[in-house]
Amino acid sequence: MPRFESDMVNANNTSYVADDGGVSGPITWDDATWILTSSFIIFTMQSGFGLLEAGSVAGKNEVNIMMKNVVDVVFGGITYWMFGYGFSFGEEKGTNAFTGVGSFFVDTDGEDMGIIYSTFVFQLSFATTATTVVSGSMAERTKFSAYIIFSVFNTVVYCFPAHWVWGNKGFLRELGVVDFAGSGVVHLVGGASALVAATYLKPRMGRFDKDRKSFAMNNPAGAIVGMFMLWWGWLAFNCGSTFGISGGKWKLAAKAAVTTLISSFAGGMVGILLSVIIYKKKYSVEYMINSILGALVAITASCAIVRPWESLIIGAVGAVVSLGGNKLVEVCKVDDPVGAVGVHGGSGLWGLLAVGIFAAADPQEQITQGRAGLVHGGGFYLLGVQCLCSVCEIVWSGLITLFILFVIDKLVGLRMSREDEMLGADLTEHEVGSWPAESMHKDKCDTTNTVRRGSHIMIGDLTIPVSKLRDNSNRNIFKRDTFRKSKVATIDNDKFVGQNGSNVETEVDNNNDNQNEVSLHL
Repeated sequence: MPRFESDMVNANNTSYVADDGGVSGPITWDDATWILTSSFIIFTMQSGFGLLEAGSVAGKNEVNIMMKNVVDVVFGGITYWMFGYGFSFGEEKGTNAFTGVGSFFVDTDGEDMGIIYSTFVFQLSFATTATTVVSGSMAERTKFSAYIIFSVFNTVVYCFPAHWVWGNKGFLRELGVVDFAGSGVVHLVGGASALVAATYLKPRMGRFDKDRKSFAMNNPAGAIVGMFMLWWGWLAFNCGSTFGISGGKWKLAAKAAVTTLISSFAGGMVGILLSVIIYKKKYSVEYMINSILGALVAITASCAIVRPWESLIIGAVGAVVSLGGNKLVEVCKVDDPVGAVGVHGGSGLWGLLAVGIFAAADPQEQITQGRAGLVHGGGFYLLGVQCLCSVCEIVWSGLITLFILFVIDKLVGLRMSREDEMLGADLTEHEVGSWPAESMHKDKCDTTNTVRRGSHIMIGDLTIPVSKLRDNSNRNIFKRDTFRKSKVATIDNDKFVGQNGSNVETEVDNNNDNQNEVSLHL
């Protein structure tokens, strides 16, 4: 969001003249229409994130990941209304370089009503996006109850960096940091949080087993549709950050649209090229998606203050950083199911630094405060403050996210149980699907050749730890009470009794010391 946004909020029905003679602030009804329309379009990005993430995870977790996107909006939205907006853009007594004060529980009917409500709705869409970035890195192994708590407090991670860069008296803003639409405030902050969350949670079961390269995407077509929705929403994300169309702002909006599109085109080309080289003439869906999104993240900070040819370079490098960042995360054995760290963290970092290289002084609305990047002879100052901004946002979001996760883990636990993770969160958290025994009877599955492999027994598509068959405190195969309504079997001396009362006989090869195979007969 450009610097002039907060000046308009403070205008109190006064106006000032931009260098080109155009009048800026207070916002007009045309500006308000532009702001609200952009906000509504940005809100649809939640659908894009949901489809992308649901298509990237296993089918047994796709409903769960969509539900987490709902939680991001519901709980993240209410806390942003309660205190997030106030800490970012409050301007009452006590506002300082670190935090805003005032406008808590946003409500007003004064002369500034249109400005405050428009700003709140627009910034709300940014805040929920920052939280959604993290949800992908925590996918397929986080308790739903724990994630609800996380979404409530993740507002704290976002709202303070937003004040530093965009708010009145923010210390990074005063230094001249430029982050037009949020490569740093939204994406780098979200990406750093995603890295901490994925590291803290540890990998999904079997993710880095020997000879396993990665988990296959559940629905690549759905993920591509999600990418298209994000692509569409990104235009509102970047163009809407002009915060109006009056004065010279409509020119910046048009420019932002062009640079955003060209950057994404460059990212897509890089994704195809690298896919063909690395996968030997195969076209990876994952590479295509992450390269385009990485390019979009990268151009977000500078879309209104760079030339189209510069956006081509920014997008191409952003795609490389995105794919390279995700590969580095994988090499370090950090499990990020949707590539949020590389796409949002890596490309967000590059996007901030690109401002210090390619930004040109803006004669329309003075977004850069008269400064320019290296390419335009502006020296190293702008690049230096962009680096400082990056460090501040990474350290802040990383430490606060770690603290929030640690407290939640100690209070309610973050990680799903092994059984829940194997069965899938759709079933265990949301009752979507059938329990194993119900599926067996309904589908008349043949379980006569159920096999024991090492420490697990495989019944149809279900893998159960053998230890759960020998639990002395609960004679059910599973400890969880939920499974009692669909008992796969109970232990009666040396026999297993099925849900319908039939015996489940076990045959163990006593001549095999390793007991690698066990047959169950329903």
